[in-house]
Amino acid sequence: MPNVTRRNHFVPQWYQRRFLPAGVTHFFYLDLKPDTVVSPGGKKYQRRALLRRGPPRCFCVDDLYSIKLGSWSTDAIERQFFGPIDARGEKAVCFFLNYGMRNGAHEALKSMMPYMSAQRFRTRRGLDYLRHVTNVRNPNVVLAFMQRVFQANGTMWTEGVWEIVRARQSSTKFIVTDEPVTLYNARVFPLSPSIPYPLDADLSELGTRTIFPLSLDACLIITHLQFVRDPWRNPRQSRTNARSFATAMFDLRDIQTDRELEEDEVLRINFILKKRATRYVAAAEEQWLYPEKFVSVTHWSKLEEDWFLLPNLYKVDFLGGVIVRYKDGSSWAVDEYGRSPRHPDYQDKSQQDREWAAAQKAKLAWAVKREGRSLARSHGDFNDVEDKIMREELAEYHADRDRKKSRRAFGG
Repeated sequence: MPNVTRRNHFVPQWYQRRFLPAGVTHFFYLDLKPDTVVSPGGKKYQRRALLRRGPPRCFCVDDLYSIKLGSWSTDAIERQFFGPIDARGEKAVCFFLNYGMRNGAHEALKSMMPYMSAQRFRTRRGLDYLRHVTNVRNPNVVLAFMQRVFQANGTMWTEGVWEIVRARQSSTKFIVTDEPVTLYNARVFPLSPSIPYPLDADLSELGTRTIFPLSLDACLIITHLQFVRDPWRNPRQSRTNARSFATAMFDLRDIQTDRELEEDEVLRINFILKKRATRYVAAAEEQWLYPEKFVSVTHWSKLEEDWFLLPNLYKVDFLGGVIVRYKDGSSWAVDEYGRSPRHPDYQDKSQQDREWAAAQKAKLAWAVKREGRSLARSHGDFNDVEDKIMREELAEYHADRDRKKSRRAFGG
């Protein structure tokens, strides 16, 4: 069929172009696992790892999404499935780049979730993961399965805490990889024998963050609410009521924005992105491809000791859930972890008490770690009040430390 699209981009070209400055058309494109080939003369050599390529030739492979039956094939998945998702996703990413509570916010969220969900599974690693969990090798069946389950992560993303961080003041900008929607858990090490390819960090675990660069200088980070409330918890523990394909409620006012990352923080995110990539990484400047050469720390579990991936803890409301009443008199309710009133642990009082106590300690600990650095704001109504509380608690913390130093100095 002459009109069938065979070259499939598992990272869309429009998304790639967001990582190229104005006037720049080609990436520095790094192959992390260059092939070894044999020349016509029988000599083995390794292909060049670093290439210069534009978006049409990056992050693509022939027939990745083609449905084939004998000599017949179709690109229906590329055109009819990914086509509409990408078209709406491009508009959503553009909206979130300069997020604000304005017309179009609800539509942007509704388009963002399917796009992120599809991007997570459309890569070669994502499809290999589906082959692994289904134990199916027929590519047609795997693609059909992908269309049915691709939104599996949407529930827990919706129940997470969202922050859009910026790199406008950093000379290093965000890179793009063959796994744009990246999962990071401080206890899940890259290339760990216990988590071999194509397995990855598990989104259901408390400390697993979702890191999704939106452009050269913007990146979305999603953190589980339970981990925000208590960052000292074991990152490998399962999140309360972790699940998929369930209705969830999201308050668009809670999205945090405007935090400017420091150079080393951008480098750490790029280091995570590169370490979680499967094979290809691209950047507008060659130096950005090698964050490991410049970053302050490369030990996986120590990358976030200063809690730089956490949102502003003072901007996260401690709510016990939501109740929605409809015009017909019916209602729908869930607690903060998606448990309905029929669930035996709905609004678990003992859990809320423990998390409340941990959250108050975490706020001050976070404020101390982040003092003097750029802080995010939310789009709720009480930002000034929250900022004042943080300043007062920090002042009392420092005053208490000074009193203790004074007593020790005088033998008290």
